[in-house]
Amino acid sequence: MTTSSPVNSPVTSFVYTLKTISPASPGLVGERVRIMRLKILASAVPLLIAAVFARGAILPGSGPCIAIADQSVEITSVPWRADLHVSFTDDPALATVRVQISDSAEAADFTVVDDVDSAETGACEANASTRLVAISASASAGAPVIYLSHEGPADYRIFVHSRTFSARDAAALIVGASGGHRHVEAASL
Repeated sequence: MTTSSPVNSPVTSFVYTLKTISPASPGLVGERVRIMRLKILASAVPLLIAAVFARGAILPGSGPCIAIADQSVEITSVPWRADLHVSFTDDPALATVRVQISDSAEAADFTVVDDVDSAETGACEANASTRLVAISASASAGAPVIYLSHEGPADYRIFVHSRTFSARDAAALIVGASGGHRHVEAASL
């Protein structure tokens, strides 16, 4: 007589045929593909943002610029690339450099007028001697702090009649061109 153990074949076949192992479960595969696509997108976005910022900082003419002798001075929006950082204050006691906005070009040390037809082409192209100036929201140690007003005394006087330059841009550029130093030590203008 043969003894056999009782086997319930419907239960045994159900236990050993798992749907997660079967290639017939498209939900799991589709979910994994979706997750991989999101990971790729998440890793590519920071690279795209970095490329946009880098391109804006490298292209010539990205900010207001002046040419003085063989050197050009340009305002940059990328602070870590700047050679000099300047900030502005409304308190003349906190200023290290005072810049007066003049009403006439004749009374100014520095004049910006962009309505002239005879502008030098390529005078402000970025090169190895380009000095980059960043305008900071707050003053940092050793950096020039500019007080910009219509009244004197002043270290520099500027006249600005421009569609592309603001008075702040012109003040930052003239201070940047001088290396952040005062033009007149004892301002009595």
